[in-house]
Amino acid sequence: MSDATDLASALALLAQERARRVAAEAEAVTAKAEAASAKALVSHSEALIARLKLEIDKVRRELYGSRSERKVRLLEQMELQLEELEADAGEDELAAEIAAKVFAVKAFERKRPSRKPFPKHLPRERVVIAAPTTCPCCGSAKLSKLGEDITETLEVIPR
Repeated sequence: MSDATDLASALALLAQERARRVAAEAEAVTAKAEAASAKALVSHSEALIARLKLEIDKVRRELYGSRSERKVRLLEQMELQLEELEADAGEDELAAEIAAKVFAVKAFERKRPSRKPFPKHLPRERVVIAAPTTCPCCGSAKLSKLGEDITETLEVIPR
């Protein structure tokens, strides 16, 4: 009797651990999605800051005129960096969207295949395969029935 209660308590503990694991995995996926969203927000903010700095430098150049070619090259360099930042921000936003979509997907649970039984009006033929009367290894006649398999197959005879 104690073996049955031990087994039942072990199965209950196993079910609790599985539930904890599933909850922890869900929390981890949520944390990943939030991290990706935060990363996208940061990169978007960096791109916005760089864009505003570039616009300020362009306005200053227009107001005060260009004093050297060095400023022109710096502006061109800042424009290239801005393009890179905007591209990175777009990639991060896409990654955040993908992470959010992954969270929405539920785990796949495999269902056992179930076939409908054959209709009752179909004729049935019972085939019984005789079991051996002696053991093929040792020749003993002390054999016992361990189980049986019952299968239904549909035999189609072409016209």
